Amino acid sequence: MRTVHSVKDLRAQVKAWHQKGERVALVPTMGNLHQGHLTLVREAKQLADRVVVSIFVNPMQFGANEDLSAYPRTPDEDSSALFEEGVDLLFMPSVEALYPNGMEGHTKVEVPAISDLYCGQTRPGHFRGVATVVCKLFNLVQPDIACFGTKDYQQLAVIRRMVEDLAMPIDIKGVETVRAEDGLALSSRNGYLTSEERAQAPALYATLNAMGDSLTQGEQDFTALIDQGKAQLSQAGFKPDYLYILNADTLLPAAKEDKELVLLAAAYLGKARLIDNLRVDLQA
Repeated sequence: MRTVHSVKDLRAQVKAWHQKGERVALVPTMGNLHQGHLTLVREAKQLADRVVVSIFVNPMQFGANEDLSAYPRTPDEDSSALFEEGVDLLFMPSVEALYPNGMEGHTKVEVPAISDLYCGQTRPGHFRGVATVVCKLFNLVQPDIACFGTKDYQQLAVIRRMVEDLAMPIDIKGVETVRAEDGLALSSRNGYLTSEERAQAPALYATLNAMGDSLTQGEQDFTALIDQGKAQLSQAGFKPDYLYILNADTLLPAAKEDKELVLLAAAYLGKARLIDNLRVDLQA
């Protein structure tokens, strides 16, 4: 595995692969890697000849009330894990390398409407930062394929919309959420949980599953179901941020005639803000 920090070295290596006709996959990350990230890498290896992983804690997607400095960084452990997985290139740029003229006046990529909903409501500007850095990474790497986890369902939808709208020739592959044995979705933010909170945390996914069961059994009072879910989360020690039943494609509030739904949730547990989702196919 080769590790590069400069845009010049990244572009030179990827150009050489493309000149050989090799397909390149990109896995963008913010580091502090866990099995969820490594599952993305394994999927990328199945789909392409070469795999590039980026590690960059993007300051543009952090809000004023979010502690960028506290985000967990484990570069040595991450590098070792990626080496073991057979990654071809690790790109670890500095903030100055990606934003050489600073962030304030940097061109921003805005995916309208969808970016202002749900996580976008409580984290204004977050998806602008995500779209901007992912667009920049796509321009730098020129990948044929890019792999993202479905745990952040809204983020995946934002990226897919950006790629479609800007006519980027990139196949966006969504990879299923990797979970601990008790159902908790793997996340770098799980590291913020105390041992007691970690024991409580699976209640988030359990609540979504209970709601999903009710939907498949014919429940159509979405408002009552959401209120019940929020109450269950509160009883389990969470402070709910949001809980929605949405059309899985449009991410708009579900109508009774919709058959493919997604439940989106975000909730605070101690210092951690956990997100999760559940797809529900009423046609199955």
